Amino acid sequence: MANEAIRKAARCAGVPFWAIAHALEISEATMTRRMRTELSPEETERVLRAIENLRHGQRAEQLILK
Repeated sequence: MANEAIRKAARCAGVPFWAIAHALEISEATMTRRMRTELSPEETERVLRAIENLRHGQRAEQLILK
């Protein structure tokens, strides 16, 4: 399965994909489609950073990551 590290990090942190998508300023549908194939290392890092920030209690609205 593609993007296993992201899936595991989100699951362990209890962060739903919709919150990650919101932090990245993309729709949940776009997030789901991107997860179908392996992301670039740079994009993977952005997503993992968003998960980590959300895990530490920052709301998705505070995490606009570009």
